[in-house]
Amino acid sequence: MKRQIPLIITFSVGALLVLAMFIPHDPFAAANDELSVWFDIIASFAFILGGGNLLRIHGDKIYRRRRDWPYSIVTLGGFLLMLGAGLWSGAVSRGNAMAPGSLFQALYVAAYAPMMSTMYSLLAFFVASASYRAFRAKTREATVLLLAAFVILVGRTPVGYHLTSWIPQPFEFLEIPNLFGWILAYPNTAGQRAIMIGIALGIISTSLRLILGIERSHLGGD
Repeated sequence: MKRQIPLIITFSVGALLVLAMFIPHDPFAAANDELSVWFDIIASFAFILGGGNLLRIHGDKIYRRRRDWPYSIVTLGGFLLMLGAGLWSGAVSRGNAMAPGSLFQALYVAAYAPMMSTMYSLLAFFVASASYRAFRAKTREATVLLLAAFVILVGRTPVGYHLTSWIPQPFEFLEIPNLFGWILAYPNTAGQRAIMIGIALGIISTSLRLILGIERSHLGGD
């Protein structure tokens, strides 16, 4: 019974939401709106649980002096500082923690945003290294990928225009800026749509497994 009740709840809520998508009328539409509010409430508690889990894991790491425990002090210090600043700024500005001039907004602009830029700057070196390994023209597929990457990278700069500006007008489609636009409009769009279709099919199959009780990992079982 301990497992049957969660399965019944999952099936009922999942079936109700599916019906609400195809029957946008009451009582299904009202139930869909009500369940959306419940989802937001549950998500709020999930944020609280995530913060508590962060405190527990890093607090235990600091207490036991495990490897790299000083970094946990920095993590907890930054988390508590931003949490306190957000609560204080939200209380002072009546719910808008990002109000201009608030403590949270100042910390976000002065500390968080520069750290994000630094992280992305460091990731650029890893991307360049991975691109070098992936784009070596050892096979036909790798050669096509290398040529497409070159056109995309150069096509975003004025260099691409100057490199192929000498091509006569009947063959202007071979100019790098035009090739750049064609790659984005057709092969890139087709690839993105194929990926999105695959993701959608995966979501549908996983949802059906959950609704029908085939997938029970969320219950702690196999």
